[in-house]
Amino acid sequence: MTAYYAAPLATSVTILEKSRVGDPATASFSLTRSARNDYTDPGYARLAYEARRLWLELQAAYGQPLLVDCGCLNLAKRTVTPDLASTYAFRSYAVLEQLQLPREALSADELQRRFPQFSADAGRLDVDAGLVDVPAATSFLQAALRARSVRVVEHATLLGITRSDGTWTVATGAGPVESDALVITAGLGTNEVLELLPGCPARFPLRPDRPSQSKYFIPAAADRERFTERELPVFAYLDIGIYGHPLYDGKTPGVKIGYYNPPGVDRVDSPIHSVEEFVAECMPSLRDAEVVDVAEASGADVCFYDLVDDDEFIIGPVPGADSVFTGVGWRGTGYKFAPWAGLVLAQLALQQGTVYDIRRFAPDRFNGAARD
Repeated sequence: MTAYYAAPLATSVTILEKSRVGDPATASFSLTRSARNDYTDPGYARLAYEARRLWLELQAAYGQPLLVDCGCLNLAKRTVTPDLASTYAFRSYAVLEQLQLPREALSADELQRRFPQFSADAGRLDVDAGLVDVPAATSFLQAALRARSVRVVEHATLLGITRSDGTWTVATGAGPVESDALVITAGLGTNEVLELLPGCPARFPLRPDRPSQSKYFIPAAADRERFTERELPVFAYLDIGIYGHPLYDGKTPGVKIGYYNPPGVDRVDSPIHSVEEFVAECMPSLRDAEVVDVAEASGADVCFYDLVDDDEFIIGPVPGADSVFTGVGWRGTGYKFAPWAGLVLAQLALQQGTVYDIRRFAPDRFNGAARD
């Protein structure tokens, strides 16, 4: 995304990719990723909605769907989380209301009429939400980067980085690459790249995480339609670490349900400790579905997330290195922000600033350095 936005403004842009674009082992790979605005932090909700605007621009340029607008439904049930008012569903809905973003509050009866696939006491629907078709997004970017004459070097091995007369030289196994500015988006390998920067002390407190479960529930053929994106929204019960995607017809084999440690959410004690227990309690319509691991079914979602100690993104100038910028620490929630992050990094690298307020994400917060 950074290269996409930078290419029209730069003389040349080169991507050095450790593996290959679209590698299933990378954190940005999947068949589908959530695109939602329902954060309890208004700052992230605003940025998610801005990222959606950018996704829609990319979709218009592509001429094919990148976003599937099926909505995102947050669930609440007293037998799981007795205090409904304190649940993520209710708190994130209050933020959507504060920001005047499209939303719907569903009682138990309304939920049963609208989405009978669920058994819950309340639902809170983020209307302008859904999922991203990740293979489509990757295909779009690959074609767009070729059209914008971006050089992509896959399976690149970094041998060293030096600076002379205002120019960075990156030594690789395929030869040197010179640039006025560097953008490092290496995920959990970011600190390894920073170590190559001469005199740069910056290191970030990154750690890996991944869903403890990620499974497809494959309904019977006769029941399949009501679980597709035409009938079922993206859904979540983040208080207990559950998220799910509808069966994306023709693209995924079933309803995807994951169990993980959601960023920015304190998971509560509950009777739910697995996706199977969630289905039994809150989605009994899938009790008889065939169940397979996502990785076994598609080879996707075997990645690790890059978490940050303070649970915030890291995006901005790298302390102690001129004209070097980084974006990392996406917490397992960052894919939806990809066009926004790419635009910010491109603006920083080429315009020495960005139109967005990114002070809370500043890399120098880990170095004790003052910032504007």
